[in-house]
Amino acid sequence: MDRVLQIPAITIRELLLIALLATVSGPLFAQSGSAAVPENSRAKEYGKGWECNQVYHAVNGGCTAIKLPANAYLTNKSYGSGWECERGFRAANESCVAVLAPENAHLNVYGTDRGM
Repeated sequence: MDRVLQIPAITIRELLLIALLATVSGPLFAQSGSAAVPENSRAKEYGKGWECNQVYHAVNGGCTAIKLPANAYLTNKSYGSGWECERGFRAANESCVAVLAPENAHLNVYGTDRGM
């Protein structure tokens, strides 16, 4: 009394339909809930949304190039101007101006002002 397992026959048409559904549905599900990524940005590696590329910062839903003045360096921070002045300089009118210490004075610990 051997029992033989009967598997229903699948037609070629049914196999093609299954393959088509598997191929088409993958990209559709992957794109659900994704928002448009602005120019000069990339999708966040973790979580949802996007972030600006390294020399850009977010402004009004897009990414604007950071204008790096002389004597400044990029901070790679998502807030503020995206740059800070080097030691011995301070920010003024979107540029970095030298801090001039008078005789017998020195710069403060941050290098942005003079200490006496």
